Amino acid sequence: MSLRTLTIQPDPANPKLTERVSGLDQDGHAVETSVTVERPLTLYLNGQEIVTMMTIGDYPDCLAVGYLLNQNMLRRDDRITGIDVDEETDTVVVRTGRATDYEAKLRKKTLTSGCAQGTAFGDVMEGFGTIRLSDTARLRTSWIYALSKAINLTPSLYLEAGAIHGCVLCQEDRPLVYMEDVGRHNAVDKIAGYMHLNGVPADDKIFYTTGRLTSEMVIKTVQMGIPILVSRSGFTAWGVQLARQADLTLVGRAKGKRFLALAGTGRLVFDADPAGAADEDRRHARKGSGDDE
Repeated sequence: MSLRTLTIQPDPANPKLTERVSGLDQDGHAVETSVTVERPLTLYLNGQEIVTMMTIGDYPDCLAVGYLLNQNMLRRDDRITGIDVDEETDTVVVRTGRATDYEAKLRKKTLTSGCAQGTAFGDVMEGFGTIRLSDTARLRTSWIYALSKAINLTPSLYLEAGAIHGCVLCQEDRPLVYMEDVGRHNAVDKIAGYMHLNGVPADDKIFYTTGRLTSEMVIKTVQMGIPILVSRSGFTAWGVQLARQADLTLVGRAKGKRFLALAGTGRLVFDADPAGAADEDRRHARKGSGDDE
């Protein structure tokens, strides 16, 4: 499988995303290494300030739209009249034809379990129980092995500098859109925004993440309408409970020959012998390779 199937993939050579810094190693020797850059991005919806996020700064339009969608501040049928990004002031303004006022909603916040202090508003689960995911979607076990290998070998900011999470939109055994950010919730929102802005259907897609399968990850995947969520890391109890409630196929600890499915197992098609899957090369181990990460 060629990595050229990716529509969007990480750009570790982008000088805006990493910096070189000097220091000392464990032996006291001088070293120079790459570190991931993070910067604030303040999001406005029409004339109202919504949130300031710490992000690596790429794809701010996708991040803004995805964030608003996943917080139920932007409706699927809203007409977006403009997205203005100002790099000098680190702001992004999303403009809609519908007048919006979320002052009351902004006063209700719930801290999520995501890295980089992501926030989900109190009624983020508004409509969660009414979403119906595709019951015809399937996940072949051969696709799990193929996707894990392809994503693991893709050049990324994680391999260049670390301190970052990755999320990938996939179809069958093909990775399509690969986004990274300092918080996995940002990477999820970027993909949600990309799908919305480009009219990408969700019912035949697979969502892959390097991070934990938390309630936040499950909620956002269901809100996007994606029926399958795969991770190389482990689960939280609430994440599993919500996945079962929504009939989301939830597969975790997908590394090398093994994986574990805890919800939506009816979509699984066991078409590959685990003995034939390659062990994971430790040189390409990613964030989330430990079950507790």
